[in-house]
Amino acid sequence: MPLPVTSSLEPEFTKSQAALYREVLLLFNQHQIPYAVSGAFALQQHTGIWRTTKDLDLFLTSETVSVALRLLRKQGYHCEILDPVWLAKAHRDDFFVDMITGMSNAAITVTDSWVARARPAVVVGVETRVLAPEELVASKVFVTRRERFDGADIVHVVYGTQGELDWERIFALVGEHWEMLLYALVLFRYVYPAQTHYVPDRVWHELIARLRKEIKQPKPSARFRGSLIDDKMFAIDVNEWGLPDLLAEYRARRTPKVDWTPDCDDPDCKRKI
Repeated sequence: MPLPVTSSLEPEFTKSQAALYREVLLLFNQHQIPYAVSGAFALQQHTGIWRTTKDLDLFLTSETVSVALRLLRKQGYHCEILDPVWLAKAHRDDFFVDMITGMSNAAITVTDSWVARARPAVVVGVETRVLAPEELVASKVFVTRRERFDGADIVHVVYGTQGELDWERIFALVGEHWEMLLYALVLFRYVYPAQTHYVPDRVWHELIARLRKEIKQPKPSARFRGSLIDDKMFAIDVNEWGLPDLLAEYRARRTPKVDWTPDCDDPDCKRKI
């Protein structure tokens, strides 16, 4: 399959695909399920970039997912928990709804504030809300795997918003993982050097000052963090070189995890973990 090419042209969703997305959004709105649309639709809202997608990405808290799954199951969707740390799915035919509660490495978690800060938008003809650009950036800082890299999305969000972002909110969202933000912003600077000012001076100064401090006074006790980036590419560090598996620790202490007990006795609808 050819790799997708960025474009401002809206993809043609099939009738069944668009109908499924509308049905889920209207259902959640009707039953007051708190959520925010992310993925391709949020990216388009903040950057003007469209991409083809076979799924509808919804961000919810872990506590909300069980309610959403129960509702979708009653509507005939096949529902399952793919990963209790961050992902549940509901699907019909060839199209999916992904219910995301945070990053797969458990470093960043969706909270009620993510939903509360979502921006009004119209998605497949339904009035709804998409992730604010700050949360969209935070949701992508750890998508740095060999097979998928969302750094270009972050760069486009900064460019598309002309840096009109709540940078303090972004700092709060990334927390101790501020180097990942700096990494993405250096990429922005490389791609759009004439727009360096889209990132305020205070942001550059703060991040670079932190980096200088860490370089000048490195902590001998600082732990290896490669597994948070990509557990496959850094597997040798953990499995053969004896470095700590921070990913496993993060995931083990992630609470609450996604949980759901279907209202039926059919083995096919038991939660998949």
